[in-house]
Amino acid sequence: MTHALRYEVNCSILFTELPLLQRPAAAKEAGFDGVEFWWPFAEAVPGDAEIDRFVSAVRDAGVQLAGLNFFAGDMAGGDRGLVSWPARSAEFRDNIDVTIGIGEQLGTRSFNALYGNRTGDAPEEQDELAVQNLVLAARAANRIGGTVLVEPVSGAARYPLLTAADALAVLDRVRQAGADNVALLADLYHLAVNGDDVDGVIAAHTGRIGHVQIADAPGRHEPGTGRLPLQRQLADLQDRGYSGWVGLEYQPSGASADSFGWLPRDRRAAGARA
Repeated sequence: MTHALRYEVNCSILFTELPLLQRPAAAKEAGFDGVEFWWPFAEAVPGDAEIDRFVSAVRDAGVQLAGLNFFAGDMAGGDRGLVSWPARSAEFRDNIDVTIGIGEQLGTRSFNALYGNRTGDAPEEQDELAVQNLVLAARAANRIGGTVLVEPVSGAARYPLLTAADALAVLDRVRQAGADNVALLADLYHLAVNGDDVDGVIAAHTGRIGHVQIADAPGRHEPGTGRLPLQRQLADLQDRGYSGWVGLEYQPSGASADSFGWLPRDRRAAGARA
């Protein structure tokens, strides 16, 4: 079988043993040509020097920044995005050009916009705001040929997008509002943990998937530590035409560098074929 999928490392959850700016080089040392990050700064609009250091770390490591999240608030504190959060919508809008600017420098074309938790008793207003903000983000991304991703997430009680159908409904509303460069981020772990029919999503919606992430369940560790049929599902995605990046977004069960044994080294590089 020819393997068309390209694997990359989420350096916000892997290699956390190292300072953030050393992680792209560690991923390269482990045999990968791509990395992705959640928003790697504490603020929505960091200083130019801080951005330059991040861009240099990725470039100097010789890896592709395959994906980048927009600013999502305090992730460790439970925030899951600002897209639908009225009180912080301005922060998200200020962050758009910064995020796309980093993408322009590093050739990144996939930008994950975490939807945001429910904040009160006006979900319809949040959903309307989300469409407005996603359209703004998509138009900005379109200037560099980029795509804005929307992701179902598990483990956050107030996050409203749990299934692929939830996210696809948002994408449909964004398209109706005039932005076509939006797609589903299919994290197979989140979908499975939320009880979605992952095989059904792959069968029906591969063409709408812009990016894939994986972790095993239970535990959210590397493939082979749980019960999810990840290898088969990745093969199904490939058979149905997905040839993009697969982000390794798992918490390693041991040292990060020791967690890649499930993926032969000759399949880790972006151009690898086996």
